Amino acid sequence: MAWEDRTPFEAIEYQFGLNESEIINLMRTHMQPGSFRLWRERVTDRKTKHLRLRSPEVSRAYCSRQYKV
Repeated sequence: MAWEDRTPFEAIEYQFGLNESEIINLMRTHMQPGSFRLWRERVTDRKTKHLRLRSPEVSRAYCSRQYKV
């Protein structure tokens, strides 16, 4: 979930109980150093990784085969 750009840290914390700093430490220990650096560059200050910075359009994406509720 942390690797995917549109999953906010708050959703990971809600589901798994890991806050942002714990997620970063987990990613650091389980990724190769170069992959971790690329991931950190990608998610640093990324609006979609924080619910309070996220625009409403990103909150839920629907596949053409899904029903909108």
